Parts: sequence; C-alpha cells; structure tokens
Amino acid sequence: MNEIEILLSIALGVGLAAAAGLRVFVPLLVLSVAAYGGHLELDPSFAWIGTLPALLMLAVAATIEVLSYYIPGVDNLLDVIATPAALLAGTLAAAAVITDLPPLVKWTTAIIAGGGAAGLTQGVTSLLRAKSTATTGGLGNAAIASGELGGAVILSVLAILAPIVTVGLVLLLCWGAVKLLRRLWLGARGAAPPV
Repeated sequence: MNEIEILLSIALGVGLAAAAGLRVFVPLLVLSVAAYGGHLELDPSFAWIGTLPALLMLAVAATIEVLSYYIPGVDNLLDVIATPAALLAGTLAAAAVITDLPPLVKWTTAIIAGGGAAGLTQGVTSLLRAKSTATTGGLGNAAIASGELGGAVILSVLAILAPIVTVGLVLLLCWGAVKLLRRLWLGARGAAPPV
C-alpha cells in the first residue's frame, strides 16, 4: 500500500469515527453495507463486518438507536451510555479500514484519531442535548436527534466516497464545536457570549 492509500484509509477511519460520535451504529452499518457490496476493503481481522449477519445485526441496532433518541428522557440516558460506546465504535471503525500498517501504528492511530474524533462529536452533542433539555424541557431534543442522524449518515457516506473532504468537514465541525462550547460555557457562567 502506498502513502496515498494509507492517508485515504486514515481519513476514512476518522470520518467514520466522527460519525460514530453522532450515532454509534449508523456509521458501522454504512461501513458494513459498503464492505458487503464490495465497495470497501476491510482489514482481514475485521472482515466479519462485511458479512450478511453483521449487516442485519447492525441494521437492527441502528434502527433501535435512532428511534430511541426520539423518546424524551431516554435520549439523555442514551447519551450517558453512548459516550463510551462511541469511543469504542470510533476506534473499531477506524481500525477496520486502516489496512497494511503495523499493528502498533494502526491501533495508536485508531485510538487517538478515531476514538478522539468520536469522543469530540459525542461530547458536543451531549452538551447540546443537555442545554436543549434545560431550555426547552426536552421539546427541542427531537430536532437535535434529527440533526445528529442526518450528520451521521452524511459523514458516513461522505467518508466512503470522499475521505479527504470528510476530514476537512470534520475539522470544520471541530472548529465550530469549540466556538459552540465556548458560547455555551460563557452563557452558563452568566457572561455575554462574544460577538
């Protein structure tokens, strides 16, 4: 594998991992569909993701996860559970698509880049949902759930079709997340957010 292919596989892994921070099972389902359809090469130790049983299992899990986020109260509980699950899913998704690297480099990259991207997106959406719950009594959470679902699908599909573009989008989202967190933090402290 040449350097360009290695960079593309890492970019693909980061994109899928960031999507795992929005919905744990959606990017894994997209990954499974792409691998099952022969559009994506997986690391041999993750070949099971591209099988029909895995595809069906992930489809059921993604459906349950998506629908559960529309139930008031359950969505906030799911954020508590989803945080460690997103870190794991992001790491696994990245490791599954990073091929032909030595195991130490592969897993270090998957944990830091994959787990980090998933953790960041999950953390931001959890804070956003908590703020929505506090300000709207949970009535605004369905809009957030829809946005997260759309973001997870778009990032996952885009990661497979255009990995480098996806990394740019993830970096842009990270920048926006920092600005949003700063605004939420300053707003929670009673200070006026910067203009």
